[in-house]
Amino acid sequence: MMQHLKRDEMPVSAPMSDPLSVAVELRDSEALDLVRHALRHKQVKLAYQPVVQTANPDRMAFYEGLLRVHDASGRVIPAKSFIDAVEDTEMGRILDALALEKGLEVLAAEPGLRLAINMSARSIAYPGWTRVLERGLQDNSTVGERLILEITERTAITMPDLVQVFMADLQKKGISFALDDFGAGFTSFRYLKDFYFDILKIDGEFIRGIHQNADNQILTEAMLSLARHFDMFTVAESVENHLDAAYLASIGVDCMQGYYFGAPTINPYWQKVA
Repeated sequence: MMQHLKRDEMPVSAPMSDPLSVAVELRDSEALDLVRHALRHKQVKLAYQPVVQTANPDRMAFYEGLLRVHDASGRVIPAKSFIDAVEDTEMGRILDALALEKGLEVLAAEPGLRLAINMSARSIAYPGWTRVLERGLQDNSTVGERLILEITERTAITMPDLVQVFMADLQKKGISFALDDFGAGFTSFRYLKDFYFDILKIDGEFIRGIHQNADNQILTEAMLSLARHFDMFTVAESVENHLDAAYLASIGVDCMQGYYFGAPTINPYWQKVA
């Protein structure tokens, strides 16, 4: 059979992978091996990015903690080299659990901090993630009301009933929820009346260059209108210059996040302020 043929016995007509494809596959495979090793040894840390109040940009509404995976030397493994391959696997669930663990640790250490942590809806029923949350809430009764869980629009709409029950249960414990990357998938509009998210984060695709893009202005204002109708707090993602920031302020976005206000850093902003 074909799979038992050696390379020099392959039929002449069989297609061969081009060198670039082989190199990319090898690179991705090596990245996955590095990630597996990193997860076994908990070689992860959070990078923090501020979310500022639009009415007073010098004041932080909260911070988002973004998980960074690094190798034994401390070098960060680029997420783009592995995230698509692990998102639907147990490795993805472990990444979510580690992000939550790190977030709960910093919330316990910083009583004045409010922090958002990303998760996939696929992690809702993952026992390891649930154990981390339960332990964190038991160890410190104040972290729940300062924790925001960000669920991407893409994963939320794949299992809406499960997400609804999950959110309702944890909101009773003071935890808030943000719908991340809103607008990236337009099929979700019909679910907004069923999801009780506290925060709606507008995808950066609509925000970058918005001050001069009439189409994105109309779409963003429509999303703001929806958010107000459902009593959701709004955050504009990927704000990268003062012109976009000024336009977003003029249409009443509650908060903004992006490189214009601060890049993600492993050195916490609140410690710099202190």
